[in-house]
Amino acid sequence: MASKRILVVDDEIGIRELLRDILQDEGYNVQLAENAAAARAIRLQERPDIVLLDIWMPDCDGISLLKEWGSSGLLTMPVIMMSGHGTIDTAVEATRIGAFDFLEKPIALQKLLKTVGTALKHSEQLPKSEMSLASLGKSPIVAALKDRLDKIAASASVSPGPVLLIGPKGGGAELCGRFLQNANTPWLRLVEFSQLASAPLEVLESIRDGVLYIAEVADLNKMEQKGLLLLITKSDKYNVRVVCSTSENLPKLQAEALFDHNLLQILSAVSLRVPALDEHKEDIPDLAIAMASLQFELASTEYREFDIAALNSLRNADWPGDLAQLDAVIRNLIQTSLGKKITLDDVNRVLHQFDDAQANTQQTTAEQTKVIQSPIRTLPITVAEENFKQPLREARDDFERLYFEYHMKDAGNNMSKLAEIAGLERTHLYRKLKQLGIKIKG
Repeated sequence: MASKRILVVDDEIGIRELLRDILQDEGYNVQLAENAAAARAIRLQERPDIVLLDIWMPDCDGISLLKEWGSSGLLTMPVIMMSGHGTIDTAVEATRIGAFDFLEKPIALQKLLKTVGTALKHSEQLPKSEMSLASLGKSPIVAALKDRLDKIAASASVSPGPVLLIGPKGGGAELCGRFLQNANTPWLRLVEFSQLASAPLEVLESIRDGVLYIAEVADLNKMEQKGLLLLITKSDKYNVRVVCSTSENLPKLQAEALFDHNLLQILSAVSLRVPALDEHKEDIPDLAIAMASLQFELASTEYREFDIAALNSLRNADWPGDLAQLDAVIRNLIQTSLGKKITLDDVNRVLHQFDDAQANTQQTTAEQTKVIQSPIRTLPITVAEENFKQPLREARDDFERLYFEYHMKDAGNNMSKLAEIAGLERTHLYRKLKQLGIKIKG
Protein backbone atom coordinates (compact mmCIF):
# COMPACT_ATOMS: atom_id res chain seq x y z
CA MET A 1 0.00 0.00 0.00
CA ALA A 2 1.33 3.46 -0.90
CA SER A 3 2.42 5.58 2.04
CA LYS A 4 0.13 8.42 3.07
CA ARG A 5 1.02 11.87 1.78
CA ILE A 6 1.37 14.73 4.25
CA LEU A 7 1.89 18.36 3.24
CA VAL A 8 3.69 20.52 5.82
CA VAL A 9 3.25 24.28 5.36
CA ASP A 10 5.43 26.48 7.58
CA ASP A 11 7.66 29.49 6.87
CA GLU A 12 10.31 28.39 9.40
CA ILE A 13 12.75 26.01 7.73
CA GLY A 14 13.79 24.42 11.03
CA ILE A 15 10.22 23.44 11.93
CA ARG A 16 9.49 22.21 8.37
CA GLU A 17 12.50 19.94 8.31
CA LEU A 18 11.98 18.66 11.86
CA LEU A 19 8.37 17.68 11.08
CA ARG A 20 9.51 16.08 7.82
CA ASP A 21 12.15 13.97 9.58
CA ILE A 22 9.74 12.79 12.29
CA LEU A 23 6.95 11.91 9.84
CA GLN A 24 9.27 10.24 7.32
CA ASP A 25 10.61 8.05 10.11
CA GLU A 26 7.00 6.92 10.65
CA GLY A 27 6.75 5.92 6.98
CA TYR A 28 4.84 8.90 5.63
CA ASN A 29 5.52 10.63 2.28
CA VAL A 30 6.14 14.27 3.23
CA GLN A 31 6.11 17.39 1.04
CA LEU A 32 7.19 20.82 2.27
CA ALA A 33 5.86 24.28 1.42
CA GLU A 34 7.51 27.40 2.77
CA ASN A 35 4.49 29.68 2.24
CA ALA A 36 0.86 29.82 1.08
CA ALA A 37 1.80 30.28 -2.59
CA ALA A 38 3.80 27.04 -2.60
CA ALA A 39 0.98 25.25 -0.75
CA ARG A 40 -1.57 26.44 -3.33
CA ALA A 41 0.55 25.12 -6.19
CA ILE A 42 0.94 21.71 -4.56
CA ARG A 43 -2.78 21.46 -3.70
CA LEU A 44 -3.80 22.25 -7.28
CA GLN A 45 -1.68 19.41 -8.60
CA GLU A 46 -2.53 16.74 -6.03
CA ARG A 47 -4.67 15.90 -3.02
CA PRO A 48 -2.58 15.31 0.14
CA ASP A 49 -4.06 12.93 2.67
CA ILE A 50 -3.63 15.59 5.36
CA VAL A 51 -2.09 19.07 5.69
CA LEU A 52 -0.18 20.55 8.63
CA LEU A 53 -0.72 24.30 8.18
CA ASP A 54 0.98 27.11 10.11
CA ILE A 55 -1.30 30.03 10.94
CA TRP A 56 1.30 32.80 10.78
CA MET A 57 3.05 33.14 7.39
CA PRO A 58 4.41 36.21 5.64
CA ASP A 59 2.48 36.08 2.35
CA CYS A 60 -0.92 34.81 3.54
CA ASP A 61 -2.02 33.57 6.95
CA GLY A 62 -3.17 29.98 7.34
CA ILE A 63 -6.74 30.93 8.26
CA SER A 64 -7.12 32.80 4.95
CA LEU A 65 -5.68 29.88 2.99
CA LEU A 66 -8.06 27.52 4.80
CA LYS A 67 -11.00 29.75 3.81
CA GLU A 68 -9.75 29.89 0.24
CA TRP A 69 -9.59 26.10 -0.06
CA GLY A 70 -13.01 25.79 1.52
CA SER A 71 -14.67 28.27 -0.84
CA SER A 72 -13.10 26.71 -3.95
CA GLY A 73 -14.03 23.11 -3.15
CA LEU A 74 -10.43 22.08 -2.37
CA LEU A 75 -10.85 21.45 1.35
CA THR A 76 -11.28 17.70 0.85
CA MET A 77 -8.56 16.58 3.27
CA PRO A 78 -8.13 17.12 7.02
CA VAL A 79 -6.12 20.25 7.85
CA ILE A 80 -4.31 20.48 11.19
CA MET A 81 -3.54 24.08 12.11
CA MET A 82 -0.30 24.94 13.94
CA SER A 83 0.67 28.07 15.86
CA GLY A 84 3.33 29.14 18.34
CA HIS A 85 1.11 31.82 19.85
CA GLY A 86 -2.42 30.77 19.13
CA THR A 87 -5.47 31.63 21.16
CA ILE A 88 -8.69 29.83 21.95
CA ASP A 89 -10.53 32.21 19.61
CA THR A 90 -8.15 31.37 16.77
CA ALA A 91 -8.58 27.65 17.32
CA VAL A 92 -12.38 28.00 17.38
CA GLU A 93 -12.33 30.09 14.19
CA ALA A 94 -10.13 27.54 12.41
CA THR A 95 -12.41 24.68 13.44
CA ARG A 96 -15.49 26.59 12.34
CA ILE A 97 -14.01 27.13 8.88
CA GLY A 98 -13.15 23.47 8.51
CA ALA A 99 -9.85 22.68 10.25
CA PHE A 100 -9.68 19.15 11.69
CA ASP A 101 -7.60 20.03 14.76
CA PHE A 102 -5.25 22.62 16.27
CA LEU A 103 -1.69 22.06 17.58
CA GLU A 104 0.29 24.53 19.66
CA LYS A 105 4.05 24.87 19.13
CA PRO A 106 6.30 23.46 20.37
CA ILE A 107 4.46 20.29 19.35
CA ALA A 108 5.00 17.22 21.55
CA LEU A 109 6.00 14.15 19.54
CA GLN A 110 3.24 11.85 20.85
CA LYS A 111 0.61 14.57 20.42
CA LEU A 112 1.74 15.09 16.81
CA LEU A 113 1.65 11.40 15.88
CA LYS A 114 -1.69 10.79 17.60
CA THR A 115 -3.34 13.77 15.86
CA VAL A 116 -1.90 12.79 12.47
CA GLY A 117 -3.09 9.20 12.91
CA THR A 118 -6.61 10.29 13.83
CA ALA A 119 -6.71 12.74 10.92
CA LEU A 120 -5.63 10.03 8.45
CA LYS A 121 -8.46 7.75 9.59
CA HIS A 122 -10.86 10.64 9.06
CA SER A 123 -9.34 11.35 5.62
CA GLU A 124 -10.35 7.91 4.34
CA GLN A 125 -14.01 8.77 4.93
CA LEU A 126 -13.95 12.10 3.07
CA PRO A 127 -15.27 12.48 -0.49
CA LYS A 128 -13.02 13.76 -3.23
CA SER A 129 -13.51 17.22 -4.69
CA GLU A 130 -16.63 18.17 -6.58
CA MET A 131 -17.90 21.34 -8.20
CA SER A 132 -19.82 23.56 -5.81
CA LEU A 133 -21.59 26.90 -5.90
CA ALA A 134 -18.31 28.47 -4.78
CA SER A 135 -16.76 27.21 -8.02
CA LEU A 136 -19.06 29.45 -10.10
CA GLY A 137 -16.88 32.46 -9.41
CA LYS A 138 -16.57 35.76 -7.58
CA SER A 139 -18.13 38.21 -10.07
CA PRO A 140 -20.83 40.61 -8.81
CA ILE A 141 -23.63 38.69 -10.59
CA VAL A 142 -22.55 35.40 -8.98
CA ALA A 143 -22.08 37.07 -5.57
CA ALA A 144 -25.67 38.37 -5.79
CA LEU A 145 -26.87 34.87 -6.71
CA LYS A 146 -25.12 33.43 -3.63
CA ASP A 147 -26.66 36.09 -1.38
CA ARG A 148 -30.16 35.27 -2.65
CA LEU A 149 -29.57 31.55 -2.18
CA ASP A 150 -28.33 32.23 1.35
CA LYS A 151 -31.61 33.99 2.06
CA ILE A 152 -33.62 31.09 0.60
CA ALA A 153 -31.57 28.56 2.58
CA ALA A 154 -32.20 30.47 5.81
CA SER A 155 -35.96 30.18 5.26
CA ALA A 156 -35.71 26.38 5.55
CA SER A 157 -35.89 26.70 9.34
CA VAL A 158 -39.49 27.87 8.90
CA SER A 159 -40.53 25.71 5.95
CA PRO A 160 -38.38 24.18 3.18
CA GLY A 161 -40.74 25.28 0.40
CA PRO A 162 -40.18 24.54 -3.30
CA VAL A 163 -37.69 26.56 -5.33
CA LEU A 164 -37.69 27.16 -9.10
CA LEU A 165 -34.32 27.88 -10.74
CA ILE A 166 -34.49 29.43 -14.21
CA GLY A 167 -31.44 29.25 -16.44
CA PRO A 168 -29.83 27.77 -19.55
CA LYS A 169 -29.41 24.05 -20.16
CA GLY A 170 -26.03 22.89 -18.92
CA GLY A 171 -25.84 25.81 -16.49
CA GLY A 172 -25.33 26.12 -12.75
CA ALA A 173 -28.85 25.29 -11.57
CA GLU A 174 -27.86 21.97 -10.00
CA LEU A 175 -24.96 23.63 -8.13
CA CYS A 176 -27.52 26.08 -6.72
CA GLY A 177 -29.76 23.19 -5.72
CA ARG A 178 -26.84 21.49 -3.98
CA PHE A 179 -26.19 24.71 -2.07
CA LEU A 180 -29.68 24.42 -0.55
CA GLN A 181 -28.92 20.92 0.75
CA ASN A 182 -27.99 20.72 4.42
CA ALA A 183 -24.88 18.77 5.36
CA ASN A 184 -25.30 15.02 5.83
CA THR A 185 -28.83 14.95 4.39
CA PRO A 186 -30.13 13.01 1.35
CA TRP A 187 -30.03 14.31 -2.22
CA LEU A 188 -32.05 12.81 -5.08
CA ARG A 189 -31.79 13.92 -8.69
CA LEU A 190 -34.97 12.38 -10.06
CA VAL A 191 -34.45 10.64 -13.40
CA GLU A 192 -37.56 8.43 -13.67
CA PHE A 193 -40.25 11.11 -13.91
CA SER A 194 -42.92 8.39 -14.13
CA GLN A 195 -42.49 7.91 -10.37
CA LEU A 196 -44.16 11.29 -9.87
CA ALA A 197 -47.34 9.96 -11.48
CA SER A 198 -47.27 6.47 -10.00
CA ALA A 199 -45.83 6.90 -6.49
CA PRO A 200 -45.11 10.53 -5.49
CA LEU A 201 -45.31 9.83 -1.75
CA GLU A 202 -42.83 6.97 -2.05
CA VAL A 203 -40.40 9.43 -3.63
CA LEU A 204 -40.86 11.73 -0.62
CA GLU A 205 -40.30 8.88 1.81
CA SER A 206 -37.02 7.94 0.08
CA ILE A 207 -35.65 11.47 0.41
CA ARG A 208 -36.99 12.38 3.89
CA ASP A 209 -35.19 15.45 5.39
CA GLY A 210 -33.33 16.02 2.11
CA VAL A 211 -33.59 17.70 -1.27
CA LEU A 212 -35.41 16.43 -4.36
CA TYR A 213 -34.02 17.90 -7.58
CA ILE A 214 -35.80 17.87 -10.96
CA ALA A 215 -33.52 19.04 -13.77
CA GLU A 216 -36.08 20.19 -16.39
CA VAL A 217 -39.59 20.50 -15.02
CA ALA A 218 -40.96 21.43 -18.47
CA ASP A 219 -40.27 17.85 -19.61
CA LEU A 220 -42.95 16.43 -17.29
CA ASN A 221 -46.17 15.25 -18.92
CA LYS A 222 -49.60 16.18 -17.54
CA MET A 223 -49.84 13.24 -15.13
CA GLU A 224 -46.30 13.77 -13.86
CA GLN A 225 -47.03 17.47 -13.31
CA LYS A 226 -50.08 16.60 -11.21
CA GLY A 227 -47.99 14.08 -9.26
CA LEU A 228 -45.32 16.72 -8.61
CA LEU A 229 -48.00 19.14 -7.40
CA LEU A 230 -49.27 16.53 -4.95
CA LEU A 231 -45.71 15.76 -3.84
CA ILE A 232 -45.00 19.45 -3.15
CA THR A 233 -48.18 19.84 -1.07
CA LYS A 234 -47.09 16.88 1.10
CA SER A 235 -43.37 17.74 1.24
CA ASP A 236 -43.58 19.60 4.59
CA LYS A 237 -44.65 16.40 6.32
CA TYR A 238 -41.41 14.73 5.15
CA ASN A 239 -39.23 17.85 5.61
CA VAL A 240 -38.22 17.68 1.94
CA ARG A 241 -37.24 20.69 -0.14
CA VAL A 242 -38.21 20.37 -3.82
CA VAL A 243 -35.89 22.18 -6.22
CA CYS A 244 -36.89 22.36 -9.89
CA SER A 245 -35.00 23.94 -12.75
CA THR A 246 -36.06 24.94 -16.24
CA SER A 247 -34.72 26.60 -19.37
CA GLU A 248 -38.22 27.01 -20.80
CA ASN A 249 -40.76 29.85 -20.61
CA LEU A 250 -43.20 28.18 -18.22
CA PRO A 251 -45.88 30.96 -18.37
CA LYS A 252 -45.94 30.54 -22.16
CA LEU A 253 -46.32 26.77 -21.81
CA GLN A 254 -49.08 27.31 -19.26
CA ALA A 255 -50.90 29.65 -21.69
CA GLU A 256 -50.66 26.91 -24.32
CA ALA A 257 -52.20 24.41 -21.86
CA LEU A 258 -48.92 22.48 -21.79
CA PHE A 259 -48.04 23.23 -18.15
CA ASP A 260 -50.27 22.96 -15.10
CA HIS A 261 -51.50 26.36 -13.86
CA ASN A 262 -51.48 25.41 -10.16
CA LEU A 263 -48.01 23.89 -10.38
CA LEU A 264 -46.67 27.06 -12.00
CA GLN A 265 -48.18 29.20 -9.25
CA ILE A 266 -46.69 27.17 -6.42
CA LEU A 267 -43.25 27.04 -8.09
CA SER A 268 -43.26 30.76 -8.89
CA ALA A 269 -43.58 31.69 -5.21
CA VAL A 270 -39.81 31.29 -4.78
CA SER A 271 -38.00 31.49 -8.10
CA LEU A 272 -34.51 32.60 -9.02
CA ARG A 273 -32.72 33.19 -12.29
CA VAL A 274 -29.33 31.50 -12.65
CA PRO A 275 -27.07 33.62 -14.89
CA ALA A 276 -25.61 32.11 -18.04
CA LEU A 277 -21.84 31.65 -18.21
CA ASP A 278 -21.62 34.32 -20.92
CA GLU A 279 -22.92 36.84 -18.34
CA HIS A 280 -19.92 36.39 -16.04
CA LYS A 281 -17.02 35.59 -18.34
CA GLU A 282 -14.54 37.08 -15.89
CA ASP A 283 -15.03 33.93 -13.80
CA ILE A 284 -14.06 31.55 -16.63
CA PRO A 285 -10.27 31.38 -15.91
CA ASP A 286 -10.88 30.33 -12.29
CA LEU A 287 -13.61 27.94 -13.40
CA ALA A 288 -11.29 26.32 -15.96
CA ILE A 289 -8.58 25.79 -13.32
CA ALA A 290 -11.13 24.36 -10.85
CA MET A 291 -12.50 21.95 -13.48
CA ALA A 292 -8.98 20.82 -14.42
CA SER A 293 -8.13 20.20 -10.76
CA LEU A 294 -11.32 18.20 -10.32
CA GLN A 295 -10.44 16.00 -13.30
CA PHE A 296 -7.02 15.38 -11.86
CA GLU A 297 -8.47 14.16 -8.57
CA LEU A 298 -11.42 12.16 -9.89
CA ALA A 299 -9.91 10.62 -13.01
CA SER A 300 -6.25 10.55 -11.88
CA THR A 301 -5.28 12.36 -15.09
CA GLU A 302 -2.00 14.23 -15.46
CA TYR A 303 -2.36 17.78 -14.18
CA ARG A 304 -1.88 20.49 -16.80
CA GLU A 305 -1.48 24.17 -16.15
CA PHE A 306 -2.99 26.75 -18.51
CA ASP A 307 -0.87 29.53 -19.91
CA ILE A 308 -2.31 33.04 -19.72
CA ALA A 309 -3.17 33.23 -23.43
CA ALA A 310 -5.14 29.96 -23.17
CA LEU A 311 -7.19 31.24 -20.23
CA ASN A 312 -7.87 34.54 -22.03
CA SER A 313 -9.07 32.64 -25.09
CA LEU A 314 -11.48 30.58 -22.97
CA ARG A 315 -12.76 33.74 -21.30
CA ASN A 316 -13.42 35.47 -24.62
CA ALA A 317 -15.15 32.50 -26.28
CA ASP A 318 -18.93 32.08 -26.54
CA TRP A 319 -20.51 29.33 -24.44
CA PRO A 320 -24.00 28.45 -25.72
CA GLY A 321 -23.74 25.12 -23.88
CA ASP A 322 -22.83 26.94 -20.64
CA LEU A 323 -20.94 25.11 -17.85
CA ALA A 324 -21.48 21.70 -19.45
CA GLN A 325 -19.77 22.87 -22.64
CA LEU A 326 -16.87 24.45 -20.74
CA ASP A 327 -16.42 21.25 -18.73
CA ALA A 328 -16.34 19.17 -21.94
CA VAL A 329 -13.70 21.47 -23.44
CA ILE A 330 -11.54 21.27 -20.30
CA ARG A 331 -11.75 17.46 -20.30
CA ASN A 332 -10.79 17.43 -23.98
CA LEU A 333 -7.83 19.73 -23.40
CA ILE A 334 -6.54 17.62 -20.51
CA GLN A 335 -6.80 14.40 -22.51
CA THR A 336 -5.46 15.59 -25.88
CA SER A 337 -2.91 18.35 -25.20
CA LEU A 338 0.67 17.18 -25.71
CA GLY A 339 2.77 19.76 -23.86
CA LYS A 340 3.34 20.31 -20.16
CA LYS A 341 1.05 23.35 -20.36
CA ILE A 342 -2.25 23.89 -22.13
CA THR A 343 -1.57 26.65 -24.68
CA LEU A 344 -3.56 29.03 -26.87
CA ASP A 345 -3.04 26.67 -29.83
CA ASP A 346 -4.56 23.82 -27.80
CA VAL A 347 -7.62 25.92 -26.92
CA ASN A 348 -8.10 27.07 -30.53
CA ARG A 349 -7.78 23.48 -31.75
CA VAL A 350 -10.57 22.25 -29.48
CA LEU A 351 -12.86 25.29 -29.74
CA HIS A 352 -12.80 25.29 -33.55
CA GLN A 353 -12.59 21.58 -34.32
CA PHE A 354 -16.08 21.51 -35.86
CA ASP A 355 -15.84 24.76 -37.81
CA ASP A 356 -15.02 23.24 -41.22
CA ALA A 357 -17.78 20.65 -40.95
CA GLN A 358 -20.27 23.31 -39.86
CA ALA A 359 -19.31 25.60 -42.73
CA ASN A 360 -19.83 22.79 -45.26
CA THR A 361 -23.20 21.90 -43.73
CA GLN A 362 -24.39 25.51 -43.79
CA GLN A 363 -23.34 25.93 -47.41
CA THR A 364 -25.16 22.77 -48.46
CA THR A 365 -28.28 23.74 -46.49
CA ALA A 366 -28.39 27.23 -47.96
CA GLU A 367 -28.06 25.99 -51.53
CA GLN A 368 -30.46 23.04 -51.42
CA THR A 369 -34.25 22.99 -51.63
CA LYS A 370 -36.04 20.20 -49.84
CA VAL A 371 -39.27 18.89 -51.38
CA ILE A 372 -42.16 17.23 -49.54
CA GLN A 373 -43.89 14.72 -51.85
CA SER A 374 -47.65 14.06 -51.72
CA PRO A 375 -49.87 11.79 -53.85
CA ILE A 376 -51.91 14.90 -54.67
CA ARG A 377 -49.16 17.43 -55.45
CA THR A 378 -45.60 18.46 -54.68
CA LEU A 379 -44.96 21.27 -52.17
CA PRO A 380 -41.47 22.81 -52.41
CA ILE A 381 -40.17 24.25 -49.14
CA THR A 382 -36.94 26.19 -49.08
CA VAL A 383 -35.07 25.53 -45.84
CA ALA A 384 -33.24 28.75 -45.04
CA GLU A 385 -30.27 28.86 -42.70
CA GLU A 386 -32.28 31.09 -40.34
CA ASN A 387 -34.74 28.23 -39.67
CA PHE A 388 -31.99 26.32 -37.89
CA LYS A 389 -31.02 29.25 -35.68
CA GLN A 390 -34.39 29.32 -33.93
CA PRO A 391 -35.08 27.58 -30.63
CA LEU A 392 -36.56 24.11 -31.16
CA ARG A 393 -40.06 25.14 -30.04
CA GLU A 394 -40.27 28.02 -32.57
CA ALA A 395 -38.88 25.84 -35.38
CA ARG A 396 -41.46 23.16 -34.53
CA ASP A 397 -44.26 25.76 -34.61
CA ASP A 398 -43.15 26.87 -38.09
CA PHE A 399 -43.20 23.28 -39.34
CA GLU A 400 -46.61 22.56 -37.79
CA ARG A 401 -48.01 25.72 -39.38
CA LEU A 402 -46.83 24.56 -42.82
CA TYR A 403 -48.15 21.06 -42.12
CA PHE A 404 -51.68 22.15 -41.23
CA GLU A 405 -51.93 24.76 -43.99
CA TYR A 406 -50.88 22.11 -46.50
CA HIS A 407 -53.41 19.50 -45.33
CA MET A 408 -56.23 22.04 -44.90
CA LYS A 409 -56.13 22.56 -48.66
CA ASP A 410 -56.27 18.80 -49.26
CA ALA A 411 -59.14 18.46 -46.79
CA GLY A 412 -61.04 21.36 -48.31
CA ASN A 413 -61.14 23.02 -44.89
CA ASN A 414 -63.14 20.08 -43.54
CA MET A 415 -62.17 19.90 -39.87
CA SER A 416 -63.30 16.30 -39.42
CA LYS A 417 -61.17 15.18 -42.33
CA LEU A 418 -58.22 17.29 -41.16
CA ALA A 419 -58.47 15.80 -37.65
CA GLU A 420 -58.43 12.32 -39.18
CA ILE A 421 -55.36 13.11 -41.33
CA ALA A 422 -53.48 14.64 -38.39
CA GLY A 423 -54.54 11.93 -35.93
CA LEU A 424 -55.93 14.46 -33.45
CA GLU A 425 -59.21 14.91 -31.62
CA ARG A 426 -61.19 17.83 -33.02
CA THR A 427 -61.04 19.82 -29.77
CA HIS A 428 -57.27 19.41 -29.67
CA LEU A 429 -57.07 20.32 -33.36
CA TYR A 430 -59.01 23.57 -32.89
CA ARG A 431 -56.78 24.52 -29.93
CA LYS A 432 -53.64 23.74 -31.94
CA LEU A 433 -54.76 25.82 -34.94
CA LYS A 434 -55.59 28.72 -32.66
CA GLN A 435 -52.21 28.44 -30.95
CA LEU A 436 -50.45 28.53 -34.35
CA GLY A 437 -52.50 31.53 -35.53
CA ILE A 438 -54.15 29.63 -38.39
CA LYS A 439 -57.58 30.98 -39.29
CA ILE A 440 -60.30 28.40 -39.89
CA LYS A 441 -62.22 29.16 -43.07
CA GLY A 442 -65.92 28.39 -43.16
